[in-house]
Amino acid sequence: MISVLVVDDDFMVARVHCGYIERTPGFSVAGVAHTGAQALALTARLRPDLVLLDIYLPDMGGLEVLRELRNGQAQPDVIVISAATDVDTVRGALRGGVLHYLVKPFAYTALHDQLRHFATVHTRLGELTSADQAAIDEVFGARPRSALPKGLTEQTAALVEQVLRAADPDISAAECAARSNISRVSARRYLEHFVDANRAEVRLRYGGTGRPERRYRLR
Repeated sequence: MISVLVVDDDFMVARVHCGYIERTPGFSVAGVAHTGAQALALTARLRPDLVLLDIYLPDMGGLEVLRELRNGQAQPDVIVISAATDVDTVRGALRGGVLHYLVKPFAYTALHDQLRHFATVHTRLGELTSADQAAIDEVFGARPRSALPKGLTEQTAALVEQVLRAADPDISAAECAARSNISRVSARRYLEHFVDANRAEVRLRYGGTGRPERRYRLR
């Protein structure tokens, strides 16, 4: 069983997330923490495989907890689950090495997909004594990346991709722009590049009048 520590200051939200974990075969709840200090203490004592980490905690920020986890002995993997959508927080989580960033509220299927992916990676790494490039690509989910068109940068592309990854189930260019703190035109260019590179897909959502809205999601 893969053990999970749930960290959320809201008791009811933590209970919901625990229910999601218990519904997923192969996973169990190791413990629940409602503060950053509790999260660090329980991680050191329980040594969970995975931590679901909220950003807004009453005693310390989630990114500070993430840094402490990275410096500790347990070294669990971390998925951020938070209502925080500001770019600095997303960037900080990305730099802190989180596996994924889910924006609350979200459906069970969004967390289920990430848990199943983690289980696959967890099992695969347990089977390996050494890894060739194919195995490493499998673990990291690597796929060929097309060269960025002129005017686009790798840093912003990574940021837009992180926002796109957190979308549930999809996102518009305007929503992506707001969460990435870039212009709508720029967001649309990055999103369309991901579509052209077969890393994202787009669907049209029709309203009452006017042109249909383009909605994007990662493949």
